[in-house]
Amino acid sequence: MKFTLKPYQRAALEDMLASLDRAKTIYERKSSPTSVSLTATTGAGKTVIASAVIESLFYGNDDFNFEPDDGAVVIWFSDDPNLNEQTRFRIMEASDKVVSTDLVTIEPPFSKPKLDAGKVYFLNTQKLSKSSLLTRGHEVVEEGDVFEGMHTAAQPDLQGYTIWQTIANTIDDPDLTLYLIADEAHRGFGTKATRDKSTIVQRLINGHAGYPPVPIVWGISATIRDFKEAMNDAHVSGDRRYLPPVQVDGFQVQESGLVKDVVKVDIPAEAQAIDMVLVRRAAKKLKHSSERWQTYCESQGLPDVVKPLMVLQAPNTPDHDKLGEALNVIFEEMPELGVDSVRHVLGEHSMQTFGAHQVNWIEPQVVEDRPHVRVLIAKDAISTGWDCPRAEVLVSFRPAKDHDHIQQLLGRMVRTPLARRVPGDDELNSVDCLLPFFDRKTAGDVVKLLTAQIDGVPDPTGRKVIIQECVMTPNKAIPDVVWKAWDELPTMTIPQRGTSPVKRLASLALALSTDGVREDALAEVSQRVHEVLDESAETYKSRVKAATAEVLAVRLQEISAKFGTAGVEYTAIVEQADERAVRAAFEDARKAFGSDIANGYVDHLCDGDDSDDALRAAFVRASALACVPEVREAVDKASDQMAEELFTEHADSIQDLPDDRQQEYRDINALSATPQIDRLGRPRTRIEDYVEEKDGQLGWAELVKLHLMSDENGDAPITKLNDWEGEVVKHEIARDGALAWYRNPPRQTADSLGIAYRDEATGNWRSMHPDFVFFHNVDGKAKASIVDPHGHHLQDSLVKLQALATFAEEHGDSFHRIEALSKVGDVMKMLNLKDEDVREGIKKGGQTVDWFYSSDFAVNYYAE
Repeated sequence: MKFTLKPYQRAALEDMLASLDRAKTIYERKSSPTSVSLTATTGAGKTVIASAVIESLFYGNDDFNFEPDDGAVVIWFSDDPNLNEQTRFRIMEASDKVVSTDLVTIEPPFSKPKLDAGKVYFLNTQKLSKSSLLTRGHEVVEEGDVFEGMHTAAQPDLQGYTIWQTIANTIDDPDLTLYLIADEAHRGFGTKATRDKSTIVQRLINGHAGYPPVPIVWGISATIRDFKEAMNDAHVSGDRRYLPPVQVDGFQVQESGLVKDVVKVDIPAEAQAIDMVLVRRAAKKLKHSSERWQTYCESQGLPDVVKPLMVLQAPNTPDHDKLGEALNVIFEEMPELGVDSVRHVLGEHSMQTFGAHQVNWIEPQVVEDRPHVRVLIAKDAISTGWDCPRAEVLVSFRPAKDHDHIQQLLGRMVRTPLARRVPGDDELNSVDCLLPFFDRKTAGDVVKLLTAQIDGVPDPTGRKVIIQECVMTPNKAIPDVVWKAWDELPTMTIPQRGTSPVKRLASLALALSTDGVREDALAEVSQRVHEVLDESAETYKSRVKAATAEVLAVRLQEISAKFGTAGVEYTAIVEQADERAVRAAFEDARKAFGSDIANGYVDHLCDGDDSDDALRAAFVRASALACVPEVREAVDKASDQMAEELFTEHADSIQDLPDDRQQEYRDINALSATPQIDRLGRPRTRIEDYVEEKDGQLGWAELVKLHLMSDENGDAPITKLNDWEGEVVKHEIARDGALAWYRNPPRQTADSLGIAYRDEATGNWRSMHPDFVFFHNVDGKAKASIVDPHGHHLQDSLVKLQALATFAEEHGDSFHRIEALSKVGDVMKMLNLKDEDVREGIKKGGQTVDWFYSSDFAVNYYAE
């Protein structure tokens, strides 16, 4: 893959490969068709995951010991040819093995008796309709009306086979395995509006008119519930085995930085015709965003500057004059734009007149790659399957009753332009939504939609919805000693799955070499690993000798029987391994140590002797070492130690690299079986809300001083804090020696202090983010304290409290205080996690969280 998969994408890849392998086994052994599904919210990168799965199907995957399916044929099916074309391009963009010739869009004339292995065929609903040139002559009849061995004989013009016959022949070939990927699988099943599609999909999946059902159906959907209903509506559940779904955790999607953190909603304060006022405001936002992206991309040395896009969403019956008036306003604010910067994606695929402006049509799937297009006029044609990460501003002329359409479109605009979070910058991690015809109540409905678990919008954990934005930058009143203390604070990574320590070390060394931080890093770590292998070979000499004998031996079994006698005889036979067998054994070494290390070790053993005997002996030795568990453990241990040394030694240099490179090192650091310590990054901008809702009423939020990030007056609104969190803030900054405070973002980002813990329900690693970090003058030094006021009624309260206790045990020296708070009745109670007895009691467990706060372990917080 050209892309480095996010942890949840690697997990989904591993689970999907296991499901498809199981599906194939079921079909081969029992001739039972199966269904599997991948469900992930918008922005999760479903196509990237699918690309990795397809690449693994065709070429295998060493990381997960997945062997290639040499007979794999994939049909990618959707109801939109434009969406198929976008998907085709994305697969080429993501995979370094699946090339354009492997990605075939089926168009008439298409005359093949069967589909070819190792290819992905793109097919859409219209191509299977009665009027399609691919199916002309194909008649749909009831199964009971087809005589055995008789099928429709007429073929389409210029073709020897209908597409149905080609698919059937592919299914019937025992050397081929057909996988059907149903994109947006939850759509179009059983609804009146898409009954024709539903019927076509049912025929394709179940078979019809004597044609066989598709062996393996893989549905890609935003919600598992809808996919299940789709399978039932398609009458699959009775005849097709439905395997457990693979579902991406929306929390991890939000944590990944692939989707935006902030949604800003602007509405009229009172009922009046101010739609053009909001259009002007939107144009100013687009201009400001353009300038910020220009500055950021240039400062980071990025080859391409992000050009943010505005979407003008029209109602079902567009007012062309009003849209023309909106374009006039936009051009007044941004005269550098011209009519060539505007396109539309309306149903009429031709030039449209909006006021005095002639606007050309554009295919939705190419908008992202046309940076000169800065304004896009649309209705709802881009609300599903369309992605344009640079779309950052939405002005909707739809009436308030259409909030579902607005929500759906916003769901398509939440991707981050760089496929990563801009560290510490809420402005560049946000999307603006301006609603001229919404009042506070209906705008509140949109806010509720965006902050709930809904179809098409990722898990909102940590996402803010802003009505009256307060843009905050580093507070000028905060002394430098605080920021220096900040730079030394530890944070934890969330471990990824499926990567060995030696591969992690090689990735780190390659990155250090590439960035010029340590130019000979790869050669140095290779030499050190080779030394560990040499030492291990001596330490475990007898084990290596036995493993060498196994590598050189090919064990066979001969089965014989005599005529006239009952039974058979089994005879074990050992043959000498030939060149191919030795090379096959060497694959285990490549998987264990990584290709670079394993191949380098062969060169190390040969030591300049390039004879066949020397090369064979080196391959055998490397393969044997990979078979000895103690050797692999020694290499893994040494690799972890070397990686830790390199991260520590070059921490300052890594901090000086551009953001995308720093993120690469964070990802490499997380390629570990256990959480690793990393440095906090500094926040750059923060967006909070000047407006808050209490008792159903909107009002101005309370402002507090000394936050690390503030407005130009040094104030920070405490909009998102509940009453007792606000009390804690005011209590802490009233202490003697108070220097600053920080509201820790509740997500895994560079400027958020995170503590890793295991989710007891799934076994997956997650991160908790304590609410506050306070800075006080302690004995003449700026010292940080973690203060985490949390309710103790939540299901994961105990495991999070235990994680905080473990963190305090291991890293307590970096903090003045580490305290967990909760209210018992009307009294705020505190657990001092720098107290060894308190920590041990919490780590031991066996009690509920509220028991700890009511026990002698806790003291009154305000009585300190």
